[in-house]
Amino acid sequence: MESTRKQIVLGILAHVDSGKTTLSEAMLYRAGVTRRLGRVDHKDAFLDTDALEKARGITIFSKQALLTAGDTDITLLDTPGHVDFSTETERTLQVLDYAVLVVSGTDGVQSHTETLWRLLRRYHVPTFVFVNKMDLPGMERQELLAQLNRRLGEGFVDFGAEQADRDEALALCDENLMDRMLDAGQLQDADLIPAIARRHVFPCWFGAALKLEGVDALLDGLDRYTRPAPALEAFGAKVFKVSQDEQGARLTWLRVTGGELKVKAQLTGEADGEPWAEKANQLRLYSGAKYTLAEAIGPGQVCAVTGLTKARPGEGLGAERDSDLPVLEPVLSYQVLLPEGADVHAALGKLHRLEEEEPQLHVVWNETLGEIHVQLMGEIQLEVLRSLLAERFGLNVEFG
Repeated sequence: MESTRKQIVLGILAHVDSGKTTLSEAMLYRAGVTRRLGRVDHKDAFLDTDALEKARGITIFSKQALLTAGDTDITLLDTPGHVDFSTETERTLQVLDYAVLVVSGTDGVQSHTETLWRLLRRYHVPTFVFVNKMDLPGMERQELLAQLNRRLGEGFVDFGAEQADRDEALALCDENLMDRMLDAGQLQDADLIPAIARRHVFPCWFGAALKLEGVDALLDGLDRYTRPAPALEAFGAKVFKVSQDEQGARLTWLRVTGGELKVKAQLTGEADGEPWAEKANQLRLYSGAKYTLAEAIGPGQVCAVTGLTKARPGEGLGAERDSDLPVLEPVLSYQVLLPEGADVHAALGKLHRLEEEEPQLHVVWNETLGEIHVQLMGEIQLEVLRSLLAERFGLNVEFG
């Protein structure tokens, strides 16, 4: 069944504590997906479903929700904001049509905001900006806009401004828009869509997600100023994440870029130089912790597939090519210290299972020293790895 509605995959990115999950929750609430507003501090956020996330009040694993804005069906991917989990964010960027960058009105552009901006530029992701926490004392709109244009590069335009002011600012971002302004005296949505898609213009909205201020305007903008990605006829998909469900089944998350993926279809690829062929048993469309099963999914949709054991994040299936090597590399190396009498090879197997989910772990077995080493981005990731090993495998490790 061909959907006539526009399908887009949208990521939400931010420096930790900018209110990214709060904005996701507000968007889901205003779009009618949730009946009540979840809050990170109340540990009932729709997207922070994992116990570790609830305990820490931060997003650790990228999550998915489905919502509708006007005529647009949006698959929303909420990514981790903490720098320790930015490799997960980078993998998610490879399957996005658009992103919303959340900037805190009280803090402005922070160093991690600049890192995220470099990644968005590298993966050519057209970006909308939501400046949050405008209800708190902080910089004025003009100051924040000037800071964005100064620190991140040009093209940031206040879409909440008067149309004449907005159009004048837009004309300076893109030659085609300048020509349209000179001809017509004002700009239409159809003029803006290509300029935004080409990353010449970054529409900005100012608001307060916790108070639902500016959220409707953002949703309206996402409906009005986006366009679906061109899709290939032939089947293609990009794997961006591997996780496991509550029952321990391996989930392979992918975005279809062309053709369609039918349930029970045979997929092929290559792992460690060996070709593989496996069946897509279930196609799950997740929204928060719940999912529905699909018979087929088409371009611009994301699903979690069961039945695949070999596919890796970054792998292209069908006509889709593999991703380039990621930009972000872990900087810290740790030795894994196992409890007395633990079976090293069994532990190694468990770490390799987690490495499938976090390829940047780089689990290394040093035969001569008889040591296992892992690479990590930082302390919080270390604690999360420790919790995961204990929770999933009953393995209590320390790190040296």
